[in-house]
Formats: sequence, structure tokens, C-alpha cells
Amino acid sequence: MNNVLKKIIEKKKEKLALYKNKYSENKNFEKIKYIKNFLNFKDKLENRNLEKKVSIIAEIKKASPSAGIIVKEFNHLDLAKIYINNGASFLSVLTEEDFFLGKLDYIKDIKNKFQIPILCKDFFIEPYQVSLAKSFGADCILIILSAVEKSQAKDIYQAANDLKISTLIEVHDEDEAEFALSFKDSIIGINNRNLKSLEISLETSVKLSKILKPHKFPLISESGINSTNDLNFIIKNAKIYNFLIGESLLKSQNIAEKLKGFSTITL
Repeated sequence: MNNVLKKIIEKKKEKLALYKNKYSENKNFEKIKYIKNFLNFKDKLENRNLEKKVSIIAEIKKASPSAGIIVKEFNHLDLAKIYINNGASFLSVLTEEDFFLGKLDYIKDIKNKFQIPILCKDFFIEPYQVSLAKSFGADCILIILSAVEKSQAKDIYQAANDLKISTLIEVHDEDEAEFALSFKDSIIGINNRNLKSLEISLETSVKLSKILKPHKFPLISESGINSTNDLNFIIKNAKIYNFLIGESLLKSQNIAEKLKGFSTITL
């Protein structure tokens, strides 16, 4: 685990202590009962794959440790509307507060206005966070294998299954890809960013897809998708049709046009 990731995890532990005082697990379960607009993230992804459609999971985030402030005039609802109107099939919403300047409320606000499956993009380190995320309207949660012990990952995954919320297991290397095969009902995301050097290589998606593809998991390629050429490279060489795209959209002069270019690619 690199130093930045360690710092994020330590801060997350502090934040969770505060959340538990404000939102007990029982409170979370009660809130979940009254939310009516949950969507099945994994089923929609699989259905689009069967229909041979490219799926863009467009990311809403204000900042990151590597890029600093990405969007100065940040409005999560405006971004969601642009994404939805220009071909995003899913949203990924950063909710980590200290390093990415996110909020769980962003998910709740978006769900109150739009019908679209949402991934809660955060650093999940214990099962409590699953009920918390779902109580704000999340349809899918992220488990980064580099950020947790194997036993923790399994506990979080089980909590998600119990609460009927989709999971995205994120892998970065061969060992993590092999371990991800044990999460039978999950989506698997291949992060093209090396967490130690922060370098990006699309070859990571190609290499790890050879381990994962034969097992029929829905796969997502994450990080480093800057152009339709990048997207076509992964489609051709990894046979992956789902892409989580953030910074290249958010830094674009024209987000709508950039997204249309990605979302209108045909297979």
C-alpha cells in the first residue's frame, strides 16, 4: 500500500467513527426501507454487454490527490445532467471527503432528480459502510483490493450481498485478479493505474482480462481512457466494453461532446 493510500485509509477510519455517531447501522437500515428508487447496477451492465453496447460509467469528482482541484466551478447535479443527456449509462460518484472533496449527499441529491444506477466511489474498509452508502441511495459499492486485507474484502462483499447492492471489485495486478475470481457475484474493475508509481498503462486491462475473461465476470476498464482510440484499443485487445471515465471528461473543454464521442462508439 503506497503512502497516499495509507493516509486515505487512516483518515477514513477517523471519519467512520464520526459517521457511526451520527448514523447508527440500525438508522441506516431504517432509511433503506424507505428508498424506492434503487437500481440493479450489475444486471444493467450485463444486459448492455449481451446487447453488445458500450457502457460509460461517467465519474463525478471535484478533486484527487494526484490532480488537485479538477473542477473549480463544481456542481454535482449539473455534471450528472450533462452526463445523462450525452450517453452515460451509469454514474460513479466520489464520496471520499478529505482527499477527493466528495460527499455522500451527492448520491442522494442525484437520485432524487435522475433515474440512473450509481456507484459509490469511496474507500470501503469495513461492512458498516455498505449500509451507509445504500442509505444515501447507492446502487453499487467499490472494494479496492489494494486497500484492504483479503478477510476485510470478503466481509464487505458479504454485507453487500446481504443488502442486495452490487459490488465492483477493483484489481491492479495478477494476484489481485486471481483473488477477485472468488467474488462470484461481482463486477470486476481493472485499474490501469499502477498504485505505486501512479503510471498508467492500458496494457493492464489487456493483461488482466486474460485471467478474468474466461470466467464471464462483467469487466470494467478504469483510468487512462483519454480518447476514442484508447477505448477502441481496449475493446479490440481486451474485449471489454465497459469504461469508467473521470478526469479526461472533467478536464475537457466540452464535456458533452467528449462523452458523446465515447458513448456513440458501436461494436
